[in-house]
Amino acid sequence: MKSCVGELSNSGGFFDVAARKKELTTIEGQASAPDFWNDQDAAQNLLQRRSVLEKKIDRQEHFELQLSDAGVLFEFAESDEESLKELRSLVERLEHEISVAETEMLLSGANDQLNAICTIHPGAGGTESQDWAEMLLRMYLKWAEQREFKTEIIDYQPGEEAGLKGVTFRVEGEYAYGLLSAEAGVHRLVRISPFDQAARRHTSFASLFVYPEIDENIEVEINEKDLRVDTYRATGAGGQHINTTDSAVRITHLPTNIVVQCQNQRSQHQNRAVAMQVLRSRLYELELEKRRAETAELEANRADISFGSQIRSYVLAPYQLVKDTRTKLERGNVDAVLGGDLDDFIKAYLLSKKAA
Repeated sequence: MKSCVGELSNSGGFFDVAARKKELTTIEGQASAPDFWNDQDAAQNLLQRRSVLEKKIDRQEHFELQLSDAGVLFEFAESDEESLKELRSLVERLEHEISVAETEMLLSGANDQLNAICTIHPGAGGTESQDWAEMLLRMYLKWAEQREFKTEIIDYQPGEEAGLKGVTFRVEGEYAYGLLSAEAGVHRLVRISPFDQAARRHTSFASLFVYPEIDENIEVEINEKDLRVDTYRATGAGGQHINTTDSAVRITHLPTNIVVQCQNQRSQHQNRAVAMQVLRSRLYELELEKRRAETAELEANRADISFGSQIRSYVLAPYQLVKDTRTKLERGNVDAVLGGDLDDFIKAYLLSKKAA
């Protein structure tokens, strides 16, 4: 335990709080200048950077306070059982916080700090794949909840018997896009089917796509004549959110054939506004994809939500194992992973990507 506390003490330096406080002081000086708002875009970017720095400094100070508490508890731990229990619990929390911070340090993309817009689609296989798609949705919502990220279901298309035909959801939190982009791809499930009376083993596929939620200050040109807007009556699983008017909105961007829809808001106007925000994000991401060397690989994954294209396999029978095909990382506690315990997989992928 003593060596563990010592390692945590040495870990405090990687936050480099002194440099961040110095940068924050510089930003505060710039923000107080009389001509600060002459360039509104630059001003907004600077204020966003200030917010990020303040959060990171708060985290560092919180970390140092907990580290100090750990030092005090250590003095009593050898003779007091309660202090030892509290110390172990505190060390576990500190180790988790360090791991989270280390993962975020691996994120340096221009959009990594943004919120994320995610879509999940089942592969071929009807009810089996649709049920698996809903299991993935629950997994990512639980992961977001554990990180205290906010989530919002933008559009939900229920399956005919179980599961879902498609879902779009928004995740709000620092580095949401950078973290979730590590999860984008095809996910494979192997289990004894609850829908098969013969209790046979089935393999199902579903895909996750992730887009950065683009700030309204970033210009994405959308021509109204390129849009087809359809309205329809909103529906929901289990009879939820059912409207008696055509308030749900579906927008098709004709040049790219991108389709977005929203039905969870109260009015057609609100649904259209949210759908347009999703469309902006998807068009922006599409433009970025064109500039990336990995575009061909990404499009190949999108085209084939089936065997051989998965990034991860979740095996529930005849044994239990989750294995990431990209990093070879394995976990035997499948229930924990499906309950949102994904940080090890995300960190391993980001480390492999950085080393490549």
